[in-house]
Order: sequence, then structure tokens, then C-alpha cells
Amino acid sequence: MTTTATSPRERMLLAKDAARRIGLLSDDDKRGILLAIADAIDAAADDVIAANDRDLERGRAEGLSVGLQDRLRLDASRVAALASAVREIAELPDPVGRVLDERVTPDGLRLTKVAVPFGVVGSIYEARPNVTVDIAALALRSGNAVVLRGGSAALETNRALIAAMRDALADRGVDPEAIQTVDDFGRDGARELMRARGIVDVLVPRGSAQLIETVVTESSVPVIETGAGVVHIVLDETADEAWSRDIVVNAKVQRPSVCNAVETVLVHRAAAARLVPPVVAALQAAGVTVHADDAVGALAAGTVPAVEDDWATEHMSLDLSMRVVDDLDDALAHIRRYSTHHTESIITDDTGSAERFLAEVDSAVVMVNASTRFTDGGEFGFGAEVGISTQKLHARGPMGLSELTSTKWLARGTGQVRA
Repeated sequence: MTTTATSPRERMLLAKDAARRIGLLSDDDKRGILLAIADAIDAAADDVIAANDRDLERGRAEGLSVGLQDRLRLDASRVAALASAVREIAELPDPVGRVLDERVTPDGLRLTKVAVPFGVVGSIYEARPNVTVDIAALALRSGNAVVLRGGSAALETNRALIAAMRDALADRGVDPEAIQTVDDFGRDGARELMRARGIVDVLVPRGSAQLIETVVTESSVPVIETGAGVVHIVLDETADEAWSRDIVVNAKVQRPSVCNAVETVLVHRAAAARLVPPVVAALQAAGVTVHADDAVGALAAGTVPAVEDDWATEHMSLDLSMRVVDDLDDALAHIRRYSTHHTESIITDDTGSAERFLAEVDSAVVMVNASTRFTDGGEFGFGAEVGISTQKLHARGPMGLSELTSTKWLARGTGQVRA
């Protein structure tokens, strides 16, 4: 199912028109649409994987980083996971129409505040075909149309996924223009999307710090900022050795290219001799290169010297920065300086340290004795996520269906006039 629109603006206007009808669909209709999309993705798996192979081959030739190649890669299990995530979203409660507040004025005017769709949700991202499906599914389930700019690295993959999803809408008798892409227009498409104020209601960027900064500074469309993940784990003086080892390895190794992977580990000086050697050894056994300050380097062989830039780097690879801090105050000061306000965790057996960490760290998600890999919409029970918001207005942390709604007040009167 292709569109005849010949410009990014025309496609976005088609999405805006489709959004009016999508916003009026019933809960059952939206659930049925998503189940049809999931089936279509399953049926198109071979085409999607073949397209992805072409993207990966081109990416390798153009020097695409290993981390971005991992984010881009789709195999049979990952395609099946995309379809499964859509089915999970289909079964989530409809966020539209939720009553958020009710009151009656002294004049007898009955007021009800309800959740409503934004209308058109835009997203700019890179080398993340899962985002193509996740955001489209979340947008439709919450009654929105969607305009996608997935970047050149995943051009073929996204084209195949969007074609499958649009076909599924058409087969259900739903306007396929509710899912749009401006990828065909390259950077011009991205610029038009950022300037589409009045057509696109909200824009969500996902990707590198540079991409996010560009969207935030250049967009006239309201932006929900999702941040890069310079994520920290603090190993406190009382940290359990097994927990420290297992949590740090999981947070770094399970999927190093994603934004909730740990990038910096801070070790309390009083625990350094006890914790640094086993934690570094476990990381190295998993293939991680540890960028160490002098104190860590003196306690563990095979590390590389850390430089200043390491503390502010989202490696997105099997690299990790580690330093020894004097105490919790020093750890908190380091996090305040270098954190991107995504996720931070402390491993401790001290309730006072845990509660202080929870209270003082200013990030979207703050954890105690858990892997930072849990910062995820699916793990939080939201289904797939739009992104991890690191801002403080409208949404913060993993964004699910409710974060893709706005509100309006309904006023029901019986002839009242204001005195």
C-alpha cells in the first residue's frame, strides 16, 4: 500500500486527516488493528529480513558502528519479537477516555477532564527498526496517526515494515495514511517534520545525543526529549560482591548498544580492594574493555587508562568506564556532573545510603540493587515504549500509551451563564 503524496507536507496532511478518524475508533477496533499488524509483520518476516540484510551490508560498507549495527539488525527472532510486542500493546487498556478529574461548579456546571489522543505523533530516530513498529503501534492504540523518519541506515527495513503495517490497515478498512514516513525525502523530510507545527502535534526523537540535540533546538513542533544514556552504577561500601558482579555484567553485557546499558561504574574507596578485582574480571570474561582510573588500574590488570571524555561517553559497545570515589558524596557529585538523567543504580546493603541515593539523584529512573536494564517500557508493564523521556514536562521515564495522550475538559450545562 503506497501513497501518492509527492512531498513531506502532503504526507503529513494525510496523516492529520486520518488522525481524526483514528481518534474516534473504539477500543475493540484499535485492538483489532494491532492484531492485524502483528500478523502482517509475521507474514512479511522474510521480506523484512532480506531488506534488513541489504541495510546491514550497506552500513558495514559505510562504516556504521558495531553498536548501531546491533540496533539495526533484525533476524527471525527479533522480527517475531516485534510482532509479539504489538500483540502485547493490543491487549493493554485503552488510554483514551480515561476520566482524570470530575467536579461541579457552584453554578451546577459539570466538568470532566478526560484523556484524548494528541492527533499526529512524529518521531525522528536512527538505525532502530524496532522503533518503527513500536511507535506506530503505540500511536494507533492511543488513537493517534504517526509520521516516521527512521534514517538512511534502516531505509530498506523500515520501508518493508511500514508497507506491511499500511497493508494491514487497508485490509481492516482503516485509512492507511495513518502511518506515514518521510524517509524517501532524506534530510529534507526530517527538516519538514521538525517544522510541521500545526500539523504534527508532538515530536519524539530517539537516537544519539547529537540527533536529539538537533531536534530539540531546531524543531518548531513541541518535542518530548528522550536522552542519551550515560548510565551509572554505584558500588557502595556495603555492596554485596555477587550482586555487584552480576548486576554490572548484566547491565553492560546483555545488550550494550541500548540506552539503559551501564556506561560508568563508581566504586566506594572502602570497598574497592574487595569489589574491583572480581567485577573487572567478570566484565573482561564477557569481553568488556574497562576504561579505568589510576585506582582501578592498580587493582585490576588488563584495563586501559580512562581519559576525561570517557566519563561523558555513551559507549554503546562492550566498553565501560570505572573509577574509585571517596564516598557517596563523591559518587553523587560525579553523577551530577556527567549524568544524562536517564537511569542510575546503587548496590548497597545500607538503607540510609539507598534512601539518600533515591532522594538525591535527579534522573528519570533511580534504582537500588537492580540492573539498569530494567528501565524499559516492557519491563515496567507498559508494553513497547515510545522512548525514555529525560525531561521533566509532560512525561519522564519510560513512555507508554498514557504518555501519547493529552487532555481536554468536557463541560455539561443546563443553560448556565456567567454572572
